[in-house]
Amino acid sequence: QVQLVESGGGLVQAGGSLRLSCAASGSIVSINTMGWYRQAPGKQRELVAIITSGTSTNYSDFVKGRFTLFRDNAKNTVYLQMNSLKPEDTAVYYCNADLNVQRWGLYSRRQYWGQGTQVSVST
Repeated sequence: QVQLVESGGGLVQAGGSLRLSCAASGSIVSINTMGWYRQAPGKQRELVAIITSGTSTNYSDFVKGRFTLFRDNAKNTVYLQMNSLKPEDTAVYYCNADLNVQRWGLYSRRQYWGQGTQVSVST
């Protein structure tokens, strides 16, 4: 079984910073991509940032220059450093991982989601 465990959400004032982490564990053969999505009340889930198996990182325009995504390959963990937070960044943030996994001797590629962590930014 594969699990994504998230941490680091919370309440912060506008202009403040938070760091989210997401650790993947289980029968992981390799990681294709890991990243973060977010969903605000009444809105669709949207991509925040994603990193490939190498070091290529893609950011949505609304976080460029404010958020940084980086990974620790040895720990199968990604971190989202969020600076200059705005009230419109308030949402539940979900970790996402596209993994090559092994189970009962069989290999497959699957996508996984974390349970979500709340980020709230006050004015």
